[in-house]
Amino acid sequence: MATIATSLRRSARLGGGAGAAARTPVGLLAVIERKLGLTSAGLGLIVVALGGFALGRSLENRGMFLAAYGLLFVVGVSWLLGRRKLAAVARRSELPRRVRPGQTIDAELELTASQRISTIVLEEHLHHHLGTPVRVPVPLLTSGNVLTHGYTFTPVLRGVYDVGPTIAEWSDPFGLTRRRQVISEPETIYVHPRVEPVLDRILSRAWEDPPIRPPDLKPWPTGFEFYGLRDYQLGDDPRLIVWRAVAAHDTYLVRESEQGIVDRVNVVLDTESGQHSPGEVSETFETGVSVLASLARQHLRDGFSVTVHVGDGELVSNLRGGGEVIRMLDQLAQLDRSNTPILGALERLFASGAKGAHTVIVVSTLTPAVARRIRIIAETGASLLVVLCLWDDTDPATIHRAGLLGCNVVEVHADTALGPSFARVTVGRRR
Repeated sequence: MATIATSLRRSARLGGGAGAAARTPVGLLAVIERKLGLTSAGLGLIVVALGGFALGRSLENRGMFLAAYGLLFVVGVSWLLGRRKLAAVARRSELPRRVRPGQTIDAELELTASQRISTIVLEEHLHHHLGTPVRVPVPLLTSGNVLTHGYTFTPVLRGVYDVGPTIAEWSDPFGLTRRRQVISEPETIYVHPRVEPVLDRILSRAWEDPPIRPPDLKPWPTGFEFYGLRDYQLGDDPRLIVWRAVAAHDTYLVRESEQGIVDRVNVVLDTESGQHSPGEVSETFETGVSVLASLARQHLRDGFSVTVHVGDGELVSNLRGGGEVIRMLDQLAQLDRSNTPILGALERLFASGAKGAHTVIVVSTLTPAVARRIRIIAETGASLLVVLCLWDDTDPATIHRAGLLGCNVVEVHADTALGPSFARVTVGRRR
């Protein structure tokens, strides 16, 4: 997985290079220009005209009045010339609705003129997580001709973004006024979170020795029947190791069954802002969303029913089948941090019966209150996995508390791939 911190450093500038930055007004002048259509030169000319009025009145000089009227007349004519509607239509090439971070997207703008136009600038607005806005100068375009301009952009962060609108900008011959007109509406694209192959085996619960299972558990879909022994693999639950077979064959062997014990998977993500790394974009939060997306996709493709929980409630509920992956990723593209703690989600999960489902809890910080609730869920015998999203300033107490939960724990860093991280599952001890 590419380093999220590196991606965040690729901040996009709002201008289209040095020339665009020089032409783009800022602050109060930008507001006046967009509202009134007057450039700084036009405003300066109005100020000079008002000064001429004041000076002419104090000196009772008719020439000063005439000069001031002349300046105002020039500004008025320039403003009327700049108010003309652009006789052109812009079309944007069809964009993919759903993309992934780092994917290069090719786009194309076509400008068709119904009358002769000259000295305009096309600007395609892009969010700074997509790239730099595109500015295309058009010195001359005769009637019926088409101007085509291709460009590319690369999303660096998941989210829902607008590409566009496309705006035409032009000025009067004196440069005193500037007009902006939307000639192509924006299009929305979904940038899905980063998804990687991960391994999350749903094989047994804490208080269960296959092939015996509690009578209140309904197997899925053909029962939790003993199938055979196989060699131990990274990611296997150590509780499945058959120690008598190890002694006989001098190798680690684990018990394998036909199907998992449950058909429901709950994935819980801590979205509380204060529990993640700080910044406009949190490294640990984005890592947690990527972990959630990767796990949910795997279980949906395996045929399980997946429910995603956040502090504010259920993000998606009882999705099943590979066809629901896109719907789930669309929801995760829109997910943002909140002020709601994860405690409410854990309490709802316990009340709804976490014992009958496989539960994955993705957190960055383990407070004592959160650790207590996770330990309560683990002590019910539920199939439970805790994923810790770590960063450079992770509190060591979080790692210590994770070791006392009594369930499987995976440690994931923002700058490492998910697959190898999930292959190193540690088992917490019980106090």
